[in-house]
Amino acid sequence: MNRLARFFSRPDNTVVAATRLIGGWRRGFCDEPGGREALNYDVVIVGAGPAGLSAAIRLKQICQERNTDLSVCVLEKGSEVGAHILSGNVFEPRALNELIPNWRQEGAPINVPVSTDKFWFLTRSRALSLPSPFNNKGNYVISLSQLVRWMATKAEELGVEIYPGFAAGEVLYDENEAVVGVATNDMGIAKDGSKKETFQRGVELRGRITLLAEGCRGSLSEKIIKKFNLREKGQGQHQTYALGIKEVWEIEESKHEPGSVIHTIGWPLDFNTYGGSFLYHMADRQVSIGLVVALNYHNPYLSPYDEFQKFKHHPAIRKLLEGGNVIQYGARTLNEGGFQSIPNPVFPGGAVIGCSAGFINVPKIKGTHTAMKSGMIAAEATYNALAEGAKMELYWENLKKSWIWEELYKVRNYRPAFEYGLLPGLAMSGLEHYIFKGRLPLTLKHGKPDHEATDVASKHKHINYPKPDGQISFDVPTSLYRSNTNHDHDQPSHLRLRDPSLPQSVNLPLYAAPETRYCPARVYEYVPDEKNRQKLQINAQNCLHCKACDIKDPKQNIEWIVPEGGGGPGYSVM
Repeated sequence: MNRLARFFSRPDNTVVAATRLIGGWRRGFCDEPGGREALNYDVVIVGAGPAGLSAAIRLKQICQERNTDLSVCVLEKGSEVGAHILSGNVFEPRALNELIPNWRQEGAPINVPVSTDKFWFLTRSRALSLPSPFNNKGNYVISLSQLVRWMATKAEELGVEIYPGFAAGEVLYDENEAVVGVATNDMGIAKDGSKKETFQRGVELRGRITLLAEGCRGSLSEKIIKKFNLREKGQGQHQTYALGIKEVWEIEESKHEPGSVIHTIGWPLDFNTYGGSFLYHMADRQVSIGLVVALNYHNPYLSPYDEFQKFKHHPAIRKLLEGGNVIQYGARTLNEGGFQSIPNPVFPGGAVIGCSAGFINVPKIKGTHTAMKSGMIAAEATYNALAEGAKMELYWENLKKSWIWEELYKVRNYRPAFEYGLLPGLAMSGLEHYIFKGRLPLTLKHGKPDHEATDVASKHKHINYPKPDGQISFDVPTSLYRSNTNHDHDQPSHLRLRDPSLPQSVNLPLYAAPETRYCPARVYEYVPDEKNRQKLQINAQNCLHCKACDIKDPKQNIEWIVPEGGGGPGYSVM
């Protein structure tokens, strides 16, 4: 049992007095004003995903190499490591080769090499083969949630303390506005704000350096980026996003081709909506299938969830899934801004790493290897800052000298090229890939931020989606059950409206209630009040933590904050 769990399990919630000196920093519980207790570390990492765990492992490796010790903890809001991790995932092992060169001998769950790599353009009834631009030779089809569980064991073997089930809800600052750690949410607060019998005050995790590795649209990371103007200090452009919706199926043995990789563009999306699908054959007759829809789509009637259900009925896809069954369902947003949107990731007292900063290679549809590498570079800068008095800006400097920077610069024009539609985007990306090879002497800009791209409903026709058949396509409650999503119903909503009147005065009449469609968990619905007027109801207990609402709401009226630790989806094979 880790120290946070031991603390919360004490019946009197008293302070454990024992501390010890590690790396020149007192580590242990200490009284703090306001009734919160504190744990002190050299390094506090928020998020046990690929970036956070890579940073933790690399820090401890450097300590071993130099015969020193730094105390490192990783805070994870999921009920266990991997519970909130969702990705395609065709894994490029480049960063892992650097971090743990003998990962094969160490038993990493990376066992299915890519065997075939296909790229289709879909019409309503046909799948037309195109030259594949992905070059997945040497890559693997994996479950990322399983990989990070393995990485967590490697980190713990090196002495990293990992605290799953504790959500970081607040950034801590000193008198100079430098970050000195984070605080976990209070637990046992009722929906009306009162304290339940199970109430426990949150704990402060204080660090000499704090690394934020929360994943795409991290709530604390976004606050830090805005507070310190990090995007303006970096590449300067806003971030743009997509929503990925995914299922894992178990299919018939005769249809299973381990390592087969298929990507598609085209149907069911129109030519003005950027996106595409993926279908990856994993081990044990399992197939990952998903649809990614860019959140700068214009039509407020579009429902990414229903587009995905529709997609599975394409003749080339349906024949694969028939006779199979769904094991798991989930959804998550991903960064698509690329090179133009990278912020300066360094702030006073720490840094932003991984997808919280946004290092996805969009044309590759890969971000795990770059997220891991960013964590490793940040770890090296962190060690130098703590042990040798260097500046954390070394992370930013070394990031720009790394293969991450080179890789993202070469593909910087792919995503913004599709601002002009599917066919111009394909033409432009083809020129970049085959002719200019990333050397085009201009850098395209992104269009409007995703929330501003949504048109008023009067410009579009309502989309009538087919009813799910219960075999290939499913309703939302059925899918939610497969996500293992769970929240304590009696807690304050973690989805907050900055102006409670806007849904009824703006979203419903002008945009036809888009929140009822862009959310893949039906968190938002309009119900009649006592005067038979439509009022927004937020079913926060359904939330998949995808963050689409925080991004796509037309007036940026919805704020996503972390709920009690341990809530949310419970992925195991995503």
